[in-house]
Amino acid sequence: MIKKISAEILGTLFLGASVVGSGLMVTILTQDIALQLFINAITTVFVLFLIITLFSPVSGAHFNPLVTIVELFYKRISIKDAFFYILSQFIGTSAGVVLANLMFNRTAIQQSTYARSGNYLLIAEVVATAGLIMSILLLRHQNRGSMAAVIVPAWIGAAYIFTSSTSFANPAITLARTLSESFTGISIKSVPLFIAAQCVGALIGVLLTLLLTAGKKEEDVIA
Repeated sequence: MIKKISAEILGTLFLGASVVGSGLMVTILTQDIALQLFINAITTVFVLFLIITLFSPVSGAHFNPLVTIVELFYKRISIKDAFFYILSQFIGTSAGVVLANLMFNRTAIQQSTYARSGNYLLIAEVVATAGLIMSILLLRHQNRGSMAAVIVPAWIGAAYIFTSSTSFANPAITLARTLSESFTGISIKSVPLFIAAQCVGALIGVLLTLLLTAGKKEEDVIA
């Protein structure tokens, strides 16, 4: 279990550091907003590919509380292990954001003032999260779990661009980004509704998977 927890902490630490670190770097390099978003997105895609490839054999590479909760729903993880996974994910992402701040000579812990509000952003988070969860579950149903290192980053990278919220799709990284006073940050006041939208999206992702796999035996759906 220690190896699994370590993998989840390291993976989410790298994820948090890459999201915020690339966001801090691009504001130094350019003022072109489109280029900033592209660099931030492609960095996240590369890091997701790396951490899923490296850590999936160790912990399953959840890196997201919603993924862990869905795995718990399908009884592929125990309640005890799920608790430690989720705790590790919140610790890892927050540590990654703090590390990013320090790497760019900023105060270790900052309070983001970047308010993200509006129904359109919440709809975007529902879409981004639903697509993420559906992609993961369909891969498992199709016995193509090894493709997750490609499909998950591909979805997140695309959703960075086509969703107005830039695809947080992860409660742990959402909360961690409150520690960054940058364009990648989010005000703590905006977090509850963002996470609520992500939870709705995860539920929709599960329901869409059930719809697309209807007619199969239950054990086939969750195998």
